[in-house]
Amino acid sequence: MRGRPAIYDNQDVLEKAQKVFWTKGFTATSLEDILQAMGMGSGSFYNAFKGGKKELFKKTIHQRREALKRFEESVNNSETPVEMIKDFFRSIAKADVSTHAQGCLIVNTVVEMASLDEEMEEAAVTILKEVEEFYVRIITRAQQKGTLKNQTDPVILGRYLITLWSGLNVLRRMYPDEEVLRKQIEMQLEIIS
Repeated sequence: MRGRPAIYDNQDVLEKAQKVFWTKGFTATSLEDILQAMGMGSGSFYNAFKGGKKELFKKTIHQRREALKRFEESVNNSETPVEMIKDFFRSIAKADVSTHAQGCLIVNTVVEMASLDEEMEEAAVTILKEVEEFYVRIITRAQQKGTLKNQTDPVILGRYLITLWSGLNVLRRMYPDEEVLRKQIEMQLEIIS
């Protein structure tokens, strides 16, 4: 006779797993780490995630994509979309030390998976490219409206913002200090004035 199936909040479970992957990375995260964080037994875990740790990781990456889509929606509905993007970067400096130490799950995944798993690396790269395309659209509109002085090719500026994002996620680990990061971010944001 089979036991009754475990009932759990899928969103809550994914958020808990995401925190573990974000802190430790895919490779260093053990099944025991995941089970403990999610409060599940191995039977329930494999019943919910038949592809195991890799399937769970893919779902946590997808969850970040959904969060980015919500941010994009907010920016698209804003009267000052470029300022919202700047404020997003500025908010990085205000994070606590443990958040700085985590960096960005998507950037971390691109780096970690570069020599481990092409499929997962490509999934993370795709998300960064989607963000880049979003930046390009916002910059193009701002240039056309005359609210962005810099008339550099929007594609180059979009890639600049991805470079800034990736670099900041290393820098914040080196200097988890609000004042240091704030000054660096403000200097970098000058390019989209």
